[in-house]
Amino acid sequence: MISLEELLGRCHVVAIAMRVPFRGVTTREVALIEGPSGWGEFGAFTEYHPAEAARWLAAALEAANGHWPAPVRSEVEVNATVPAVAADQVPEVLVRFPRCQTAKVKVAQAGQSLADDAERVAAVRDVLGPGGRIRVDANGAWDLDQARQALARLAVYDLDYAEQPCAEVADLARLRVALARAGVDVRVAADESIRRAEDPLRVARDEAADVVVVKVAPLGGVAAALRIVQECGLPAVVSSALDTSIGISAGVALAAALPELDGACGLGTVALMAGDVVPDSLVPRNGTLPVQRVRADPALLARYAAAPDRDRWWRQRVADCYAHLTGGG
Repeated sequence: MISLEELLGRCHVVAIAMRVPFRGVTTREVALIEGPSGWGEFGAFTEYHPAEAARWLAAALEAANGHWPAPVRSEVEVNATVPAVAADQVPEVLVRFPRCQTAKVKVAQAGQSLADDAERVAAVRDVLGPGGRIRVDANGAWDLDQARQALARLAVYDLDYAEQPCAEVADLARLRVALARAGVDVRVAADESIRRAEDPLRVARDEAADVVVVKVAPLGGVAAALRIVQECGLPAVVSSALDTSIGISAGVALAAALPELDGACGLGTVALMAGDVVPDSLVPRNGTLPVQRVRADPALLARYAAAPDRDRWWRQRVADCYAHLTGGG
């Protein structure tokens, strides 16, 4: 483990505006770390406490100082990501994901209704056509009854799966049974129940999911995420946590190392940001991303450098998380 002083000396904090708000985020701030192996990204959301955010720092340190598993594919298919925008904004969002045949649509946004969700999903179906795959992501916002009602309504748009429809693992398991009994053919995918859980394997033991959605940073790195997928034994999709191309490259490394993938991965979110720290951003071209390392550009680091107070805030957060990783917190 490198010293905290050395770590902070390699740290660059950036702030990049979002094209549209995403999970309430209008400006994405992350700390980027340069190391002998390349660049790593630490971008745990601000509400995460240091013990949880420390896993994100571990992933950044793995990228900067360690080694990723060997890939089994040279490119990764990616899905479009549609924030909780009005239905008439859907085409302008999807145009940023050329040739992507799968879209993940945010639903259950606070202040919006199921009718809003249905209109958004319908607009996505209109753009993708009958052959496209649609996934919805509720981020655990529905209770069991709301999830049953919502998915029964949204199923008419031929959903691939519903990501984290309920927050609790027990409710995910009950929902799978309820949907089957009602003849609603929608698979259940677990995201937060994997990445924010003390026991990420519980969803498999409790038969609470058909698919697992894994993210590198919240699970502590590519190697750790790969191990969790193998131990779960369920079909897997790799997703991102609203990263720059530095963070996306780690997600691509995981997706490239998995023996099997359950369709397109949620690694195209750089397209939702109004800037990036690498000149040739990792955005979908022909619906795929290449498997490669990327390097931050000094000029772009300077352009998107965070304000001094936010730079200090992130550096203190790095120090707090470092203390947890080294046993000092």
